Amino acid sequence: MAITVATLGFPRIGPRRELKFLLEGHWAGKKSETELREGAAALRAATWARQRALGADILPSGDFSLYDHVLDTSAMVGAVPVRYLWDGGPVGLDTYFAMARGTQGAAGHEGCAHGLDATAQEMTKWFDTNYHYMVPELGAGQRFRLSSTRLVDEFLEARALGYHTRPVLLGPVSYLILAKGRGVEPLTLLSALLPVYEELLAALADAGADWVQIDEPCLVLDLDHAQHTAFADAYARLATADIKLMLTTYFGGLGENLGLVAGLPVDGLHIDLVRAPEQLGPVCARMPKTTLLSLGVIDGRNIWRADLDVVLARIGPIAATRDLILAPSCSLLHVPIDLALEKKLDPQISQWLAFAVQKIGELATIARALNAGEESVTAELAAARTAAEARRGSPLIHDPAVQARLAGIDAAMVERRSPFAERRALQQDRLALPAFPTTTIGSFPQTPEVRKARAAHMKGEIDDAAYAQYLRVETRAAIKWQEEIGLDVLVHGEFERNDMVQYFGEQLAGFAFTQAGWVQSYGSRCVRPPILYGDVSRPVPMTVEWWRYAQDQTDKPMKGMLTGPVTILNWSFVRDDQPRAVSCRQIALAIRDEVLDLEAAGAAVIQIDEAALREGLPLRRG
Repeated sequence: MAITVATLGFPRIGPRRELKFLLEGHWAGKKSETELREGAAALRAATWARQRALGADILPSGDFSLYDHVLDTSAMVGAVPVRYLWDGGPVGLDTYFAMARGTQGAAGHEGCAHGLDATAQEMTKWFDTNYHYMVPELGAGQRFRLSSTRLVDEFLEARALGYHTRPVLLGPVSYLILAKGRGVEPLTLLSALLPVYEELLAALADAGADWVQIDEPCLVLDLDHAQHTAFADAYARLATADIKLMLTTYFGGLGENLGLVAGLPVDGLHIDLVRAPEQLGPVCARMPKTTLLSLGVIDGRNIWRADLDVVLARIGPIAATRDLILAPSCSLLHVPIDLALEKKLDPQISQWLAFAVQKIGELATIARALNAGEESVTAELAAARTAAEARRGSPLIHDPAVQARLAGIDAAMVERRSPFAERRALQQDRLALPAFPTTTIGSFPQTPEVRKARAAHMKGEIDDAAYAQYLRVETRAAIKWQEEIGLDVLVHGEFERNDMVQYFGEQLAGFAFTQAGWVQSYGSRCVRPPILYGDVSRPVPMTVEWWRYAQDQTDKPMKGMLTGPVTILNWSFVRDDQPRAVSCRQIALAIRDEVLDLEAAGAAVIQIDEAALREGLPLRRG
């Protein structure tokens, strides 16, 4: 049986965030549209070459985006809200960026398309990742038309470089489920949308494409009857195209939707065996041998090295009976690009990790083991075993004191010690606040001057004492301003904090940080998520001294400002060797220690920020 390797998508930003700087240069008027497009093409060419060199047989095209792949789909089908004054022709860059960022001011300035004021489209999280997509806006009487040839253009671009790619397309049903309707239920627009997809598939076939990867991640959600019907209707029509469809699911298992999927007239099916390994048997039993299976055996959502022996044992029997494609569980968009760029990471920790480059290497190793026998990759398998064994037994990961403390949590720790009425009376006596007190939430703006000082400190151009004095001056100014405008409960501005999660992670045991581990959050916004690799504890107080300094500057109450455990957890790469709930409780205990220390120091108001709670996540089975 033939075993091949595919990637479902690769990070777009470039190894050193080249796309970020191209975009921001264009938005600032320093780079022309031609320079932006040429730079983007160079990134795509390098990405295809790198994936092929790493051993990928099936390369994606169309996974690259100048902002967001869902926004690309809206532009492709002509779903442009009327406020952008689109003329109905091809969707140009000005309109595209206006949909992403809004417009304000003269045409051509900061991405403004038309010299008018218009808000950007809504942005929300892509399932339970930390990537954000632009929510399609669809109205009553919505009309669709093929308004972008990007997918065909990039297929031809790759072919000119010698790569026969598999174009990537967000499926029509998931697109509508994820959309926001204004006066219309989006799914009722399916019959109007499908002709555009049919036209696009025909154009790709004419260009020479033989397969299309059509992503329908909503197939892992709990679907109602109308959604089931929509999938059946959509693929009955799309199957008539003269091109093969690889139906791609991820972020969970098909569950009760397996029967639906087994009846769809598609040529291939990709399933996520990282989030839902239990679905392998049922899927193989239900899908005919004529359906090419793509197995997501490497985690595309997290940064841990795979246990190759476990993967081989799981899929080896299937590989002996049918052709297979091996792939990441989802697009590699959600992980950093290359572990080799990390020069300061603890070697004990780095040996446990795999970024996008290393994950493709893992897939190639598994494929060689299945195609040519495990003896052909003896060294690679031995290295994986050594790393897995080192991780399992490392004292860096396992802290008996933390585990004992976690085991000691009892019912009393989750109950308040006094009723609300009693606490309110004590607070009123202590704080003497008016009936409707005023305050502000969170940090003050990180101005260019603050960022410049932080960068200079990191480079050693400003010593610790000078940097601390600069921060004290900024803090005093923020407190004075709040007093002048009459706020009742103050904040200190958090000028000493680089990021609401990183600041705490750097002071907690069990976290590591990268230099080049950037991932795209949205557009040009890139973040370096902390790596939560071990048991979490708080060696020393993290915020008490800055709170004391701030409180000394005013007679008004100064809030203690903490990031909550759920946000720290959700905005990190979390260890996969224990349940997330266990890691969350460990972080919660560390934050609890900080609360108690702030209270002992005299803080009467403590704000715990759980920004993750504002990010509505689609419900996922299980």
